[in-house]
Amino acid sequence: MTFDRLLGFNPQTMSYKTEFLAGVTTFLTMCYILAVNPAILSTTGMDKGAVFTGTAIASAIATLLLAIMAKLPFAQAPSMGLNAFFAFTLCQAMGFTWQQSLAAMLVEGIIFILITFLNIREMILDSIPKNLRFAISAGIGMFIAFIGLKNAGIITYDPATFVKLGEFTRTSVLGIIAILLSGTLMVRKVKGALFYSIIITTIVGIPLGVTHLSQGWIPIDAPHSIAPVFCKFDFSGFFTLKMFMVIFSLLIVNIFDTIGTMVGLAQKTGITKPDGTIPRIKEAMLSDAIGTTCGAFLGSSTISTYVESASGVAEGGRSGLTSAVAGILFLISIFLSPVFLLIPGAATSGALVMVGVLMVDSIKKIDLSDISEAFPAFITMITMVLCYSIADGICLGILSYVIIKLCSAKVKDLNIMLYVLAVLFILNFIFA
Repeated sequence: MTFDRLLGFNPQTMSYKTEFLAGVTTFLTMCYILAVNPAILSTTGMDKGAVFTGTAIASAIATLLLAIMAKLPFAQAPSMGLNAFFAFTLCQAMGFTWQQSLAAMLVEGIIFILITFLNIREMILDSIPKNLRFAISAGIGMFIAFIGLKNAGIITYDPATFVKLGEFTRTSVLGIIAILLSGTLMVRKVKGALFYSIIITTIVGIPLGVTHLSQGWIPIDAPHSIAPVFCKFDFSGFFTLKMFMVIFSLLIVNIFDTIGTMVGLAQKTGITKPDGTIPRIKEAMLSDAIGTTCGAFLGSSTISTYVESASGVAEGGRSGLTSAVAGILFLISIFLSPVFLLIPGAATSGALVMVGVLMVDSIKKIDLSDISEAFPAFITMITMVLCYSIADGICLGILSYVIIKLCSAKVKDLNIMLYVLAVLFILNFIFA
């Protein structure tokens, strides 16, 4: 098997340069996780440097597995929602130690692998109605754009109205520059537009004081030892109802976070078949399941497919070569952490907002003439943003779909899996 076939790259229809730029762009829009994940998990008492190394290695393993097994241009890393769940819910609110929480992540990863082999996740994906799939794609676009605006401080918290327009700070100004530059380069059809916008705005951020170059700054640093967090599992008090509900909640969130992202990204790459199925979806899901298990060993939280992968897709990434480039950059980041941690969140906001613009076109494919289809689609999209969770948006969308179809006597539109999912979602919301 040649290298091209290994990664699903077709030299006749694809470009090495495009795939490389797409991989770099994907990495740059999501490398913030290398700074954020250690910061969050270290609040539990975990060694910050060790978590940085674990995060980079786990992300590289999962993304490279996805490149080879699924041959899709997506990237994987620790989930932003589940790392917060790990630190603030499991360790702080529920009183588990980080060692016990890692044990829960390990078990979840193993269960993930089993249900993927048994095609349960594929069955769930196939059960999602066509209009909800389009809504998921559009909702993810809105969600990504919201993340970009929040990262730049353009949208900020308000105690009275929850969100508001932020003040004109140096960070928000840089974010505005990034958004306008990304839009302009995209309109002018510049290849690598999102990649160049990130690089240029990072440089512009230096005189603005947003990109921080400390005195004596050097681009290369020795890798931090992973020993303080490697295989530090504690299974004491594991077989309890409390821990069962923890693992159940982790599974529900991760399954639908990944499924939602896969559906949305597949729509944009154009690989979705006419019947709505996604090629090699089982392999893609298996890679994140294995990644989650490896992440637990490495002292990192649950792995998930990243919505930021859409930035690479927008750059033209269509094969596993894109994800392979992103995976290799995660490995390199172990040695070049000062360089990758230099990129401010505001510099990536332009790429995220433009991806939102590209993904929201799925709305026009939704059948808005039928309220029983339009209402669940709307619930899916709006709650993704307002709940700040792809998984919650899908859960509430499917629940509303089942309820409104039952109430309007359109039972024929439902299937057994939707009934099962609705019951599981209700249990999850009750016991979460």
